[in-house]
Amino acid sequence: MDSRQLTFFIFLAFALCPSSQALSRTHFNFQNIGLLRRAMTHASFSEENNKALSILGERVIESTVSLKSLTNDIEMSAKELNRLVTEVSKVEASCAVVGMKLGLQRVLRVSAKTNSSTPAVVCGAFRAVFGAVAVDSGKSDDAGSVFWAVHSGLNGRAVAM
Repeated sequence: MDSRQLTFFIFLAFALCPSSQALSRTHFNFQNIGLLRRAMTHASFSEENNKALSILGERVIESTVSLKSLTNDIEMSAKELNRLVTEVSKVEASCAVVGMKLGLQRVLRVSAKTNSSTPAVVCGAFRAVFGAVAVDSGKSDDAGSVFWAVHSGLNGRAVAM
């Protein structure tokens, strides 16, 4: 699958999701399509993989949830904020569920011995997409906006806000 096909397939997965209208409002187009390809590449498939992008994506998501939560309620306790951030960071209860709804398991590049539907694998790719957006744009805020477009458009949100 070449980069254009991969891009089309990933955005087709996003389009099939109920969040497609919200995503279209973000108007994010990758300048470096290789970042999106890397985001969809598991470490079992290649040394050029999504691990670092996944770490960045997780931090973007955590920062975005923290900022939105405190913007909505500055009186929120540290305990409650930590609970929300922890909830959105859970592999099986949050990012893997959303990643599966988006169909990322169908486009992930993994070795023959790796199950692309494993929650940790799907979650890593889901997070890596937002890391890739941040690197491509040079702005974590852009990645946060794409995250909220996906998050707010899904039925059964990843985190109740």
